[in-house]
Amino acid sequence: MDKPIRNNPSGFLRVKCKGCRNEQIIFNKASTLVKCLVCDMILAEPTGGKAIIKGVVLGTFGFNR
Repeated sequence: MDKPIRNNPSGFLRVKCKGCRNEQIIFNKASTLVKCLVCDMILAEPTGGKAIIKGVVLGTFGFNR
């Protein structure tokens, strides 16, 4: 019997900080507050599912298509 294909749209995002324009890679379903490593501005807020992204998303990595 074939296993069902799971659609798990979790992955990583390359996000640019709106404050200092630093770029960093974060998980799109972050369970904790994600801050910029340079200026300490909030980049993502947890929601229990997909995080609310406060920066500019530049690209995605690891998403199942």
